[in-house]
Amino acid sequence: MEDKKDNIINLEDLIEESKGLGDTIHKITTVTGIKKVVDKISEKTGKPCGCGQRRKALNKMFPYGNKK
Repeated sequence: MEDKKDNIINLEDLIEESKGLGDTIHKITTVTGIKKVVDKISEKTGKPCGCGQRRKALNKMFPYGNKK
C-alpha cells in the first residue's frame, strides 16, 4: 500500500520563485508525476537518481538572475 505522503506535492516548492532552470525542471517533473516515477525506480534499483545535484548544476549554469 502506498504511503499517503508520497501523493503530496510540496506546495512551498512550487510557489517558491525559481532560481534557475533546475528549479523549473524540478517543478515540472513534480507536477507531472515524473519525479515520483524516478524516485520509485531509484528506490527499487538502489541507485540514486542524482536529481538534486543536476538541479543545482542547472541552476548554476542557467540562473534567472533573481535577487534574493
